[in-house]
Amino acid sequence: MDIRTLCLGILTLEDATGYEIKKTFEGELSHFYDASFGSIYPALNRLTDEGLVTCTEHAQTGRPDKKVYAITAKGRIEFMDALSAKPRKDRIRSEFLAMLMFAGLMSSSRVAGLIDDRINDLERDIAFYEGCRDTGRNEDLFLRGFGCAIYRAERDYLIENRHMLEAEALLAGSAAE
Repeated sequence: MDIRTLCLGILTLEDATGYEIKKTFEGELSHFYDASFGSIYPALNRLTDEGLVTCTEHAQTGRPDKKVYAITAKGRIEFMDALSAKPRKDRIRSEFLAMLMFAGLMSSSRVAGLIDDRINDLERDIAFYEGCRDTGRNEDLFLRGFGCAIYRAERDYLIENRHMLEAEALLAGSAAE
């Protein structure tokens, strides 16, 4: 799904501001989709222009007006149509894995540091999802559980197999001497 469709989907759950939509991307969606304000607000503007969402401004004291977006009947139909389409194949994009492709060109301490940092990040991600508040929605529980399962599997794989890359880096370092 693209950002436009995901914004429609989030608005099927409840009316929201752009900030609240961003918080959804930082919560349940964060382990499989990333969106910035720079992509959310243009998508909301397009959806508004297309009549798929409405925008109501609420005055705030000492702050800019708060814009609350709501899905229209036309937007709900478009979102339901999107749900009936077959999802595209998942794509994984990882700077971490791209760097490890060249582990043989790095020092063993650099490789070990990269892996240690990644394991620490994964531990924080696992703790974050385990500590999320219960929204009462099975969908949210499922997504958090799925995210934790992926992060745990990656962490465990790194712990069990880091020796392969660290050994490669040690051998490359020995050969360079």
